[in-house]
Amino acid sequence: MSQILLTKNGYQRLQQELRELRSQKNHLITEIGEVAQPDESGEDSLATQLKEELGLVNDKLEKIETVLATAKIMNGQIDSSRVQIGTKVKIKLQGKMEREFSIVSQHEADPSQQMISDQSPLGQALLGKQVNQVVDFDAPIGKLSYKILSIAPIV
Repeated sequence: MSQILLTKNGYQRLQQELRELRSQKNHLITEIGEVAQPDESGEDSLATQLKEELGLVNDKLEKIETVLATAKIMNGQIDSSRVQIGTKVKIKLQGKMEREFSIVSQHEADPSQQMISDQSPLGQALLGKQVNQVVDFDAPIGKLSYKILSIAPIV
């Protein structure tokens, strides 16, 4: 597996999520032990539901552990002359509103927090671009043009 670049905050967020999932896993295992008293029809439906939930938690745990095992934390030595993972980009839709996005890896992307993946269509369109460059982007609503107003390291 190739190395995954993460911001310091993204790495810490994944570590926190890992701790929470481990705690949730231990809680589920305890609950399963308490309710796993089979009735005439076989295993209790609550135990079955808890085991399914435990399987989902285990899958998430495995994914996060894999990401953290191969992650490289970006050290603030970000070249902000070009858009890359670890930069905050302010863009302006031609003649309209301004928006600001942080470019991060797909493992820490959260569009609700304006953190977009370098693998997303907009992230890919912005990568490698410089201030004052115009970026054409094929969006679901059609072709859009953005002008890059500023690039700065994510703090």
